[in-house]
Amino acid sequence: MITDLKAESYIESLIKYNSDLCEDIREEAVNSDVPIIRRSTESFLKFILEMKKPNNILEVGTAVAYSTILMAENTASDTFITTIEKFKPRILLAKENIKRAALNKRINLLEGDAASILKRLVLENKKFDFIFMDAAKAQYINWLPDILELMECNALLLSDNVLQDGDVAGSKYALVRRNRSIYSRMRKYLYEITHNDLLSSAILPVGDGIALSMRR
Repeated sequence: MITDLKAESYIESLIKYNSDLCEDIREEAVNSDVPIIRRSTESFLKFILEMKKPNNILEVGTAVAYSTILMAENTASDTFITTIEKFKPRILLAKENIKRAALNKRINLLEGDAASILKRLVLENKKFDFIFMDAAKAQYINWLPDILELMECNALLLSDNVLQDGDVAGSKYALVRRNRSIYSRMRKYLYEITHNDLLSSAILPVGDGIALSMRR
């Protein structure tokens, strides 16, 4: 946990909840141990969407489409969302939830490996003004070159879970060996987005750590 538990609990008590459908999907995901964004991250996401008012959103990591539907509900009716997921069981649930929300015309779910799909979108000259990245954390650094190509000028990139409950700030030797690769790759990613001349970035201790980057 990045923030003090008491503070986190208090902040969450102030957050305005979502539509009944979104809350139902959230509860179903939690009960099924499907990872979804934390309440504090969700609140920040809605705030940024209200400020940016994006027209064309890309989400890397659909899961069961909770955050996808959340973004649709907090943007204009003509905002289009492209979302990527490769895990078959979650794809089925995501499609069902998108249908429940009657958002099929606003959400395009692309099935398959994110690395391949991102490269295809680059070849198709696709551009997005908002990207939400919430998938395999160790792959963030590998996806970044294509993400940069897909961002139009002044586009925003919101990367979730970048501090890994604070582990990224500590020594990798304090981690079990299987987690050290994620640690090293995430530190490399955070260094890159804070030192790349094409981006202006801020790393914030919200939820599990988020990074907000703007394409120059």
